[in-house]
Amino acid sequence: MLLILLCLFIAVVVVQFLYYVVFFGKFSFAKPQTSTPKRVPISVIVCAKNEEENVKSFVPLLAEQNYPDYEIVLIDDASSDETLEIFEAFEKQYSNVKLVKVENNEAFWGNKKFALTLGIKAAKNEYLLFTDADCYPKSNDWIKEISAQFTQQKTIVLGYGAYEKIKNSFLNKIIRFETLLTATQYFSWAKLGKPYMGVGRNMAYKREEFFKVRGFMDHMKIRSGDDDLFINQAANAKNTTVCYTPESFTFSKPKTTFKDWFTQKRRHVATAQHYKASDRTQLAIFYATQLLFLILPIILLAFQFQWIIVLSLIGFRYLFAWLSLGFAAGKLKEKDVMYWFPIIEIVLIFTQLNVFITNTFSKPVQWK
Repeated sequence: MLLILLCLFIAVVVVQFLYYVVFFGKFSFAKPQTSTPKRVPISVIVCAKNEEENVKSFVPLLAEQNYPDYEIVLIDDASSDETLEIFEAFEKQYSNVKLVKVENNEAFWGNKKFALTLGIKAAKNEYLLFTDADCYPKSNDWIKEISAQFTQQKTIVLGYGAYEKIKNSFLNKIIRFETLLTATQYFSWAKLGKPYMGVGRNMAYKREEFFKVRGFMDHMKIRSGDDDLFINQAANAKNTTVCYTPESFTFSKPKTTFKDWFTQKRRHVATAQHYKASDRTQLAIFYATQLLFLILPIILLAFQFQWIIVLSLIGFRYLFAWLSLGFAAGKLKEKDVMYWFPIIEIVLIFTQLNVFITNTFSKPVQWK
């Protein structure tokens, strides 16, 4: 029995090696990205629902972008606070701002996808760049960097949506590490020709890609997923590329309590259940081998069975995982979280297990 467990543990380490070095290495060990500026007209689309404080601060940053031809489409999704009034003031202040007002519709009440659809239809330009109301670009060259990745074939661009750093907050390190790991995964699989998700905080696509898949119609009843479910359906090896130059990042304010972050994770995991079967399978294998990597050596070491081999495998696995994610963290400017890698990873693995068990018995609220 212990020999079988050892063989299983060896298989787990091999699979983890394939993920971290072979698959994730496609992004982690890639050369720094360069870009050739283009001048395609861009429509920046921001959908907001009760975000008055955020839009006050962040919309002016969008208006200061160093790009010759772009508009800002502000969508007020039936807000009950002052968001609409602030948007109306911005429409008067900036000549390139277009306002889309969404009233509650009985069939699509509170559905962000319905609001985004109206905004996409109202945009005057074919190339659309998306961010959330609680996000802001790192630099004035954000539009320039993202748009530079468009070509005649590449009509979907996946960017990186980072979270702000909070000093002396271990939860913040966990959140940023998970964001780093998630980005490493979706960037790598996109580079391998198997894009499966993107984040609405920072992504772009040509409008024709939206209508090719009938927009959000196939998953309109699922409140979340205007970003990852759309990419899972519309993206492929031919039409998708990535952008990870530091000037292309956006930043958001992270959750500050474990409860809020856990609720957010429950929504993300519930949404991922609607991915294509092949994408669900590759994600399940990755997370299952992560969990088994923690459990199996504990059993083997408890019985002192081939402990030298077991410890060698543990050391080897941590070495290649640390190197792979370390290089990715360097590209995404998240190096500080890697100092806590083993501890954060253990917390994430058991949090993921907790999320899976919790979601099995109760469905999370899908509105974010």
